Amino acid sequence: MTREQLIEQITAQVLSALKEQGVSEDFVPGKPVGDVPVEAPVPQHSTGTAAFTETSVRELASDALKDLAESEYKETIQFDDPQNPLALKAMERSTTARIGIGRDGERLTTKAMLSLRADHAMAKDAVLKPVDEGLLQRMDLPLIQSKCEDIDTHLTRPDLGRQLSDEAKTFLRERCEKNPQIQVYVSDGLSNSAVEHNIEDLLPILMDGLKADGIRVGTPFFVKYGRVPTMDAVSEAVGAELTCVLLGERPGLAASDSMSAYITYGAYVGIPESKRTVVSNIHQHGIQPVEAGAYLVELLERILNEQKSGVDLQL
Repeated sequence: MTREQLIEQITAQVLSALKEQGVSEDFVPGKPVGDVPVEAPVPQHSTGTAAFTETSVRELASDALKDLAESEYKETIQFDDPQNPLALKAMERSTTARIGIGRDGERLTTKAMLSLRADHAMAKDAVLKPVDEGLLQRMDLPLIQSKCEDIDTHLTRPDLGRQLSDEAKTFLRERCEKNPQIQVYVSDGLSNSAVEHNIEDLLPILMDGLKADGIRVGTPFFVKYGRVPTMDAVSEAVGAELTCVLLGERPGLAASDSMSAYITYGAYVGIPESKRTVVSNIHQHGIQPVEAGAYLVELLERILNEQKSGVDLQL
């Protein structure tokens, strides 16, 4: 059998498996492809190339219907015959790290590589894609910007991301409440995906909870191309006693939509990083956004009462 004939036969079997699942209407099972009937056996190879069998072809066809970045697909990435399958399952449930994925010779298996590349693509998208301005409008979050003019500057000049543009300073001076007890705002940081996936659930819980407890909260807004220390410039501009920024974290291969809340009491430009309190890992597979919002209400009120944050705060 020639290489071309083998490729035609494999293609026919994949299409057949897809048709059985209702994916394709063009292929008729049993119809020959070229000179090779579909029912002809596929030869096994022992040269290190993966062997194609009817079962493996059907498995590949089934996997093609799953989202490569979802847990449903990742659960199918397993090495054969683990010595202790129960222990392996317990480890997989306890972490999002890639464990037990096996290998094919000296490389990752095809399924593991596809999943890895899908997660890498999601991480890049989280950093590079622009914020959804429609979401900001629905959330009534005016958009201001740091001194970074574009995404390239944002990634290569973090010093500019820590500073506010002149337009942003004017907005804070003219349109925001002055001297609030707590100033809460949102920023992209390094993941707009974190903003899109979490802020609609997190921010209303946080704002409503603080106001219900009689806390005077500043005007919320969104800072584009922001960094953590941008909050210090914000604090000085509005005269906030306590400042909290809900910021998209640097995406990884396990989570591209993780958000953190950075909190600083008495923030000023140049304040040591040790003065910040952080609640991290806020996303659908970590701390749920609604839960994080409720927890932040309690934490912010405690910091406000004790008038200290970071290492000075004993939790």
